[in-house]
Amino acid sequence: MLRTLAVENYRSLQHLVIELAPLTVVTGANGSGKSNLYRALRLLSEIVRAGALSSLAAEGGLRSALHVGDRDRGAPVALRLGFAADELSYAIDLGLPQPGVSPFPLDPEVKSEAVWSGEILRPSTIAADRRSLRVRVRSEAGDLQIAPWSVTATESMLATLADPDTAPELYALRERARSWRFYDSLRTDPDAPARRPGPATFTPALSGDGGTLPGALATLLRIGNAEALQRAVGDAFDGAQVEIDEDDRGIARVAMRHPGVRRSFEAAELSDGTLRFLLLATALLAPRPPGRVVRVTDAPRALAVRSSTSTLDAGAIGSPLPLSSSSSTALTSPIGSRSPNGYMPLNATTRDTTSGCSSAVARAMFAPFEKPAAMSGRPARS
Repeated sequence: MLRTLAVENYRSLQHLVIELAPLTVVTGANGSGKSNLYRALRLLSEIVRAGALSSLAAEGGLRSALHVGDRDRGAPVALRLGFAADELSYAIDLGLPQPGVSPFPLDPEVKSEAVWSGEILRPSTIAADRRSLRVRVRSEAGDLQIAPWSVTATESMLATLADPDTAPELYALRERARSWRFYDSLRTDPDAPARRPGPATFTPALSGDGGTLPGALATLLRIGNAEALQRAVGDAFDGAQVEIDEDDRGIARVAMRHPGVRRSFEAAELSDGTLRFLLLATALLAPRPPGRVVRVTDAPRALAVRSSTSTLDAGAIGSPLPLSSSSSTALTSPIGSRSPNGYMPLNATTRDTTSGCSSAVARAMFAPFEKPAAMSGRPARS
C-alpha cells in the first residue's frame, strides 16, 4: 500500500509530502493545485512502469513542468518525485542536461534514483540506486554492486532492466506500478462507451474510459464479489440490482432492475450519476485488485464516490484512492491538520508543506537527492 507521496518543483507544487490513507480526498478551490498533484502521481507511475521520460514531452518538456515560482539563485533545475510504500519505495531526480553536451538540450535527464525496502531510506534498505549513468544493485551477498546493464541519461534504470533475477526488487516495483489504475476519464455522457453493449469476455479490470463495463461487470458477477456489488447497488438505489443480458453472440447489455418496476433499465437509459456509481463500484471491486487511483473533478461526484465506497467491503479498498474535488467549503483548515477520514484541503498557501507524515518519512522521500553518502553506500544518518 502506498503510504506517502512526495513532489518537489512540479508546476504549482514546490515541496509537498503527503500521507495517503486507504481513501484520500484532496479538496480545494480552482487553481489550488489538485490537478497537479494528481498529474504528478500519474507521471511517477508512467516513469516506474515504462521507465521512459517521454510523457514529460506531452506537458511541453521539463521546463514547462517545473515549478512556476521563484527559484533560489544557483539552485539546480530539478524535478523530484517519489513515493513510500509498505514493501518498496522509489524516488527520482530529473534535471536538464549540461549546456552543449546533449543533442536534445530540452529533454530531461535522470540525475539520481533510488529504490529501497519499506518507508524509510537507510543504507541498509537500499535495493538499487543510481547516480548519473552508474547503477548499483544489491547482490546476493548483501552488498551494493555495479549493475551488469547500462542506462541512458534520458531513461530510468527501470527501463533497461531485462533480467528480473539481476534486480528482483526493481522488477517487483515495476510490476506493482503496472497495477495502478487511473479513472480520471470515465465517461457518462450520452455517447459514453459504457452505455453501449459489449462483449461479455473475461475482463478482470475496468478500462480507463469505462468502455469495458459489460465485460467487467459480467466478470465481477460471475467470478468476483457479486454479493458486495449487489449490496452496494441495493443500498444506494433502494433495492435495485445490476443485470447482464447476454445474447447468443456473447454481446452483453448492462441493465439495472428496480423493485416494483416491470422492466429493467439499460445503461443507455441510466442517469449520469447512476452510471458513474456503477463504473466506480466495478472498478473498486474488480477481481484483479489494483493499486487504484481515482480522480473526481467536482463536489457532487466526490459525494457520489463517498457514498459508493461507504457501502463496499473494507477489504475491497486496500490501496490509496486519491480523489480531487473543487468544493470550496473544505478550505477552512490547512492541509497539515488533515482529519482522520482522509480529507485534505489544498490551497495556494499549502503548496510547500509536509502533511500527516512523520519527519523520518518526509526526510526519506528526498534523501536520495540530499544525502550523497547514503547513495554511495557510505555511512549516513537516517
